[in-house]
Amino acid sequence: MNHPLSCFHCGLPVPENLDLPIEYEGRREPACCAGCQAVAQSIIHAGLGHYYRQRTADAERAALPSQEMLNQIRLYDLPEVQADFVETHPDDVREAVLMLGGITCAACVWLIEQRLMRLPGVLSADLNYSSQRARVRWDETRVRLSDILLTIHQTGYTAAPYDAQKVEAQAQKARKQSLFRLAVAGLSMMQTMMFAVPTYLYDNIEPLYLNILHWATFILVLPVIFYAAQPFYRGFWRDVQNRRAGMDTPIALAVALTFGAGVYALLSGAGQGMYFEGLAMLVFLLLLGRYAEQNARHKAGDAAERLVRLVPAFCHQLAGYPDETVTEAAVVRLKAGDVVLVKPGEVVPVDGVVLSGEGAVDEAMLTGENLPVVKRSGDRVTAGTLNSESPLVVRAEEVGGGTRLAHIVRMLDKALSQKPRLAVLADRYASSFVGSMIVFAVPVFLGWWWYSDIYQALWVTVSLLVITCPCALSLATPTALAASTGRLAGQGVLVSGAQALETLAAATDVVFDKTGTLTQGRLRVGTVLTAAGFDRETAVRLAQVLEAQSEHPVARAIRQMPSEKTPFSDGPEIVVSGRTNRVGYGVAADVRLNGETAAWRIGRPEFVAEIAGVLPDEWQRPAHSGTLAALGSTAGFAALFLLDDPVKDDSAAMLAALRAQGLRPHILSGDRTAAVAAAAGALGVDDYRAQASPEDKLAYVADLQRQGRKVLMVGDGINDAPVLAAADVSVAVAGGADVAREGADVLMLNDEMGMLAETVAQAKRTAAVIRQNLIWATVYNLLAVPLAAAGWVTPWVAALGMSTSSLVVVLNALRLRR
Repeated sequence: MNHPLSCFHCGLPVPENLDLPIEYEGRREPACCAGCQAVAQSIIHAGLGHYYRQRTADAERAALPSQEMLNQIRLYDLPEVQADFVETHPDDVREAVLMLGGITCAACVWLIEQRLMRLPGVLSADLNYSSQRARVRWDETRVRLSDILLTIHQTGYTAAPYDAQKVEAQAQKARKQSLFRLAVAGLSMMQTMMFAVPTYLYDNIEPLYLNILHWATFILVLPVIFYAAQPFYRGFWRDVQNRRAGMDTPIALAVALTFGAGVYALLSGAGQGMYFEGLAMLVFLLLLGRYAEQNARHKAGDAAERLVRLVPAFCHQLAGYPDETVTEAAVVRLKAGDVVLVKPGEVVPVDGVVLSGEGAVDEAMLTGENLPVVKRSGDRVTAGTLNSESPLVVRAEEVGGGTRLAHIVRMLDKALSQKPRLAVLADRYASSFVGSMIVFAVPVFLGWWWYSDIYQALWVTVSLLVITCPCALSLATPTALAASTGRLAGQGVLVSGAQALETLAAATDVVFDKTGTLTQGRLRVGTVLTAAGFDRETAVRLAQVLEAQSEHPVARAIRQMPSEKTPFSDGPEIVVSGRTNRVGYGVAADVRLNGETAAWRIGRPEFVAEIAGVLPDEWQRPAHSGTLAALGSTAGFAALFLLDDPVKDDSAAMLAALRAQGLRPHILSGDRTAAVAAAAGALGVDDYRAQASPEDKLAYVADLQRQGRKVLMVGDGINDAPVLAAADVSVAVAGGADVAREGADVLMLNDEMGMLAETVAQAKRTAAVIRQNLIWATVYNLLAVPLAAAGWVTPWVAALGMSTSSLVVVLNALRLRR
């Protein structure tokens, strides 16, 4: 039997057919990924190769900041090591995604964030509780990445640059450990119960045999105390080191106090052995609840993980293209300009352009679109999409962190790591509640000791500490947000703002841009009117040259107009200089035509009229309800382009669904009054405004907000970016300008407008589930405290109640995934 190779650097298994050698002392050692290879070679080249001879710990323990490991962590500051996982921004700002270990509850997330934000130079630290990833931004001139990693280690957790393969291996290892601890606790519980049952059934057991039963339960509970319950002790010790009360603090105190009192009773012969079987049951139920909660939480927030795992580790590279010789290459080593072959059934590894081949690509994972999209030479493909038919040769334009898929993952991380107002308040309350319960447990213990005896007082105190652990309260909001965000991502809707879903649920008015949002956005020029002495072909050529650098839908329609002459260059020479773009109005430039230079403009008729004078009478009221674009110079108007843009098929149904949800629709467009009125009439929208500049749109939304309305703005263009930012919550539709997509709280990746109504409905469902979870968690704690303090709850019932309350919250949140 062949045993898999282990990585020389980290000890994890090396995938088959992967050759990433580490040169060490004249021999080649295997690496599991390019990151381990880079770090190991950096350690060796820095003269620290003796680390590999002297280390005695495995990969996880070696990550702790011992003196030698300090040198290794410092190597993460090297530019060549950071190249694969650190993003560089202006002003020496760096950003990286880290994978964390040791997180057991929402309080751990709060602690790590607080410690990192105290580091001078750390600009933001957002942790995703569901995936246990952290996105950290820092000022490279004030703090180094190694300082950030060391701070996390010193807090009691592990941290390393994110690697999807290692995360999966780490998660599998953690699941196996949790299952083994659970099995140990369960077996011990059954065995101790077997020895304890006779003491419940018979009152006249001889002292010798009774002592044997007690000692047997003591021996059998030791694996539970010293192995199975270790996660609670580690969490408690972190809390002590960081001077805070976390979720593990009351549990660890309860276990330790119960075991200590039981040992004392056993050795002194007092009491009845303190029921070690009850302690085993307590730990088993706590571990069972935590394991079930972690699995459910992982399901709630696995959208980003699924996207990360879309990109394959290896690909077929055509290094000598157009030579068709294929070589295997690691995707992490690809760079822009490389050419790859994507075979049928394989995932596209890069963002790029198809050079040859024709086939259908399944983009469902990114856009929610079920039908494959045909791709031909010249078409763009996206990393993470599936080639389902025939081979495609693709030239890479964006790789790694620059791909669209990586941008989507960053948006999901941002959405899941940022906390809305309710989550912040719940975390603060939970932390204070734990401390209060520990303090409250002291008079409860003393009171019961005085009223009954020390054993009864201990059981009541243990029950109080366990049952009041506010895990459900901390899980109420993040699990619901993770489940809802993941579901929407699977349908091609990305939520990036911290308050987006919360504000969407409270929106009262929805304001639409018309072109490209409610309409198809694929304008086409139907008619061209030209002035006397100006031929149509020259007008079209001049308009296309002026619009060459614009991404406005009108500009694209004009550029796509066919030429009547072949070749197109047979017409008069046109030279453009000093081109400027007035957002929402049009383009102005100096144009040399037929040897003469003059100022020209193209865009809205009133914009062109500023230099061309009055619009000709025959053009004042054309029988056209669509969009108009005028072309003119200081010599007068030259041409008028009449464009049509039909309404999207699903816009009417979407608006009806939004009205049913209580939202009032508005149309706010820079287009002509006739075009906007026609679209509003077709869609049944009473509130609309035409010929609106970006400033007009801002004023319109601000007026609604002054009336106390919560405004949802939906747009796609550059001129929509300011109003998208000003609205209470904003949505950018598919195909919109980059600046509009970057500034929006929600991004739709497909053209199905019906998903907007579904997104609002999902936001309302999310708000309802969060309210249900918070109410349940609050009621549970209000009932649990007096019941436990009154002595009506045994410790195993307390453990069952605490675990059940957390599971109820998580399972309720999982309903949002359906």
